[in-house]
Amino acid sequence: MTMSFLEITGVILNISGVWLTARRNIWCWPVGIAGVLIYGYLFRQWRLYGDMGLQVFYVFLQAYGWLRWRAARTAEAGGLVPVLGDRHRLIVEVAMTVVLSMALGWLMSVWTDDVMPRMDATLTCFSLLAGYWAARRYMQSWYLWVLVDAIYSALFLYRDDALTAALYGMFAGLAVYGARQWRQAFDQAEPHGLRML
Repeated sequence: MTMSFLEITGVILNISGVWLTARRNIWCWPVGIAGVLIYGYLFRQWRLYGDMGLQVFYVFLQAYGWLRWRAARTAEAGGLVPVLGDRHRLIVEVAMTVVLSMALGWLMSVWTDDVMPRMDATLTCFSLLAGYWAARRYMQSWYLWVLVDAIYSALFLYRDDALTAALYGMFAGLAVYGARQWRQAFDQAEPHGLRML
């Protein structure tokens, strides 16, 4: 697969968006919107329909995150402070995501020519969950991103798309960086680790 100018632009925008998220910079959301729109178009060309649909959902998720972070920045004098998601709520959300992944995988295997429908569906659903957690500023979002991005990297390497595989490998590395940054900010704001949502 040859690299196009559009793909290179998408890589740059997506890396910038994740780095800005790790730094808790609200500009991560508009930069992210531009990046996911480009990749939505590319995934359509590559017949990865779950990933294409994921990018559409990401536009709405990015807008949701932008609004939530703007409201939090206004309400919190100390800036955007990460929070711990409630363990029971997270378990329920993961279980719901597994069920949704199975249903979407079946639908995509029957109704589309997606080359890897079940894997595509699973990564799509768990990416949405990680994005939702990030919009809510849950620190656990970064751990889920590490896992999802590492699997995506392997998937694109298997498909001989080295640039996008490298992009998701960088995302996994940035997710590790983001987890450390958010943990430091959390510890500074809540030294006893009691802040939960």
